[in-house]
Amino acid sequence: MSLPSRSRPVVLITGASAGIGAALARVYAEKGWDLILTARREPALRALADELARMGAASTVLTEDLADPAAPRRLFDAIQSRGLTVDGLINNAGFSRTDGFLNTDPAAHRAMIQVMLAAPVELARLFTPAMVDRGFGRILNVASLAGQMPATGGDTLYGPIKSFLIKASQGLHLELLGTGVHVTALCPGYTLTEFHDANGTREQVSSAYPAWMWQTADHVARVGYEACEANRPKVTPGAMNNLLAGLAKHLPDRVALGMVGGHAKRLKRI
Repeated sequence: MSLPSRSRPVVLITGASAGIGAALARVYAEKGWDLILTARREPALRALADELARMGAASTVLTEDLADPAAPRRLFDAIQSRGLTVDGLINNAGFSRTDGFLNTDPAAHRAMIQVMLAAPVELARLFTPAMVDRGFGRILNVASLAGQMPATGGDTLYGPIKSFLIKASQGLHLELLGTGVHVTALCPGYTLTEFHDANGTREQVSSAYPAWMWQTADHVARVGYEACEANRPKVTPGAMNNLLAGLAKHLPDRVALGMVGGHAKRLKRI
């Protein structure tokens, strides 16, 4: 399927201010895309937009907090009002809560579900019809290796939310086959970003797992880009991560739960 008739396609990236989101922005800019960058931190987005401009990519910055249920519609309307066309959607925004289910305020649980589950669904529903009409589109949902593993304690909702995102991506992938719209779930394992700094677990995870288990955000982003271009329904970067996902799928539940329970204990989450 050919690219849009415009000189450069445009991709919307949520959670673009740092980590995998920023790395994906750099990869898409390198590959000839212009960008719409959204996150809560405007200075970081502006700095990234300046960096991408030096790569020849035009960026539109829209600050938004996807924890607000009205945010996806506001984003859609803001993009429409600017006359921009979204050819690609990357649902990347996310975070985790590691203090335990009972120690986390219900409002924080709601925010997590809204940002990582409800918002990706609504954004896909808002932008996909026009992609189908044009016969071209790319949707990359950043899930996690955690979505392929048994749920663990401490960050109780994170894995189940990512499992949902994987399954929803696979279903949409099947539904859109033949339309020119590609849908891929990207499932990274441990990645060198500020993610663990934000949830206060950097020291624990760095001491619990060796350096060879960690991947760079750039590597993860490039794997995600290539998989989406190839229209693979799911991709997990790294041989070890694929081995772990395969083990979790075939081990008895009791054994698999024991394995992830040990992981949670090493991180002092249970």
